[in-house]
Amino acid sequence: MQISKGEVASLLIVLASIIIGIIFYPMLPEKMASHWDALGNVNGYMSKFWGIFLVPIISAVMFIVFLIVPRMDPKKENIEKFRVHFDRFIILLFCFLLYIYCLTLWWNVGGRFDMVKFLIPAFAALFYSVGVMIGESKMNFSIGIRTPWTLSNEEVWKKTHDLGAKLFKAAGLISLLTIFFPAVAIWLVIVASLLAALIPVVYSYFVYKSQVKK
Repeated sequence: MQISKGEVASLLIVLASIIIGIIFYPMLPEKMASHWDALGNVNGYMSKFWGIFLVPIISAVMFIVFLIVPRMDPKKENIEKFRVHFDRFIILLFCFLLYIYCLTLWWNVGGRFDMVKFLIPAFAALFYSVGVMIGESKMNFSIGIRTPWTLSNEEVWKKTHDLGAKLFKAAGLISLLTIFFPAVAIWLVIVASLLAALIPVVYSYFVYKSQVKK
């Protein structure tokens, strides 16, 4: 099984998170802040072990999923057609998780900052990256907007993903602009991302019905 450059880079990022956790372990409190509200105030805690190793564990599991599932896809040859874009996305996704992890550790060793302002650019970059990837995606069962209608027709897949790409890129740009509206920033980010995810699903049905009529 050949490993792509993106998978190698992702594995290194996962390993980096584990090493960072081990290094910071002696410096961290027994009860760690783990959740912040929409205004950046801590409203959730967890034990030291889970506070340090939950994100590395999640990252490791996601890496295994990203490694195995595309290779099991009945249309895996289509995934290879946009593999470069998929690899760039998974690298950014693991960087996103590592970034959030480092912010959490920084806070718990005494750093104080506006968590929301630090998170917004990361969400913006992630959403925009999703838009780029799905805009290049070809029909498959593992990656993209997979509805009964997109998976039944190449034209429906293409039109749905063209729209989805524009909406996720717009969600990324909107998310970045919310940095100027800190009081409602997280809510605007959530709404933008939900609309970007849901509208293409509904749209795929209507595109499919129009194709059937043709």
